Amino acid sequence: MNKKIENQTFQQERALYNLTDAEVINCHFGGEEDGESCLKEARNISVKNSYINLRYPMWHNHHFELIDSELDENARAAFWYSTDGLIRNVKVKTIKSLRNAERIRIENSDIVAKEVGWFCKDIYMENSHLEGDYPFLRAENITINNSKIDGKYSLQYMENVRITNSILNTKDAFWHSKNVVVENCKINGAYLAWYAEDITFINCEITGTQPICYTKKVKMINCTMHNTDLAFEYSDVEADIVGHIDSVKNPKSGYIRADSIGDIILKDSIMETNAVIEVRSAKENSEKCMSCSAN
Repeated sequence: MNKKIENQTFQQERALYNLTDAEVINCHFGGEEDGESCLKEARNISVKNSYINLRYPMWHNHHFELIDSELDENARAAFWYSTDGLIRNVKVKTIKSLRNAERIRIENSDIVAKEVGWFCKDIYMENSHLEGDYPFLRAENITINNSKIDGKYSLQYMENVRITNSILNTKDAFWHSKNVVVENCKINGAYLAWYAEDITFINCEITGTQPICYTKKVKMINCTMHNTDLAFEYSDVEADIVGHIDSVKNPKSGYIRADSIGDIILKDSIMETNAVIEVRSAKENSEKCMSCSAN
């Protein structure tokens, strides 16, 4: 990088428009002029230890870094149409954040925004917290590890998703999403994964009413389910559940195995439902425990 911009305040419209090959260090973007798009169309830049308080700050950025910085509520719609970026140790509190962005890596950051990750592709998020409505709506090729998502209607209409070692506090998660793997996660929220397709849960703890309904090709491997009544309605399912399921209702096809099931409801179906539902015997559970101990 050929240029350094340090310890300055910028408040005018497009203050550093089309900045190229530069480091921006310990700068403040904000003031009475209330200018928009302070770093729009930047290329190959690194912004560090800075504070942004202006709208649309980093639109159409390519090959950028934002590190150890903060964006407040006035920095709305911060990272739209940007590609090949790193967001590390950043606090974001604004109404809108990432949209139509590609190849963005988010690390050790806290993002609170009504809109996060909409229509994005190739996003990697690790050791971070995200809070918003409809997080990652219609996003593709998303990897999330060791993170927490607090949201309404999260992770919907997505494709090609892998989430590991994370906590998801959200209702209606994964609706209409395809090709999803969720492993070693805690998922708290009602109506999980309705209308999803090709979705796999491995070693997950799932809590909430009416999960996995109208779902195609769902697999559940070594998962636990709490307060999960009326599960699997009209779903094609392969589920191996550790512990208890409150109730199962009219699963379409496949099999469901659990240590115990409160109610099995097989009536008033509007389609043919012929899934195999099994409760493990005490002997099976004993053998399973012995096998786990041996391993």
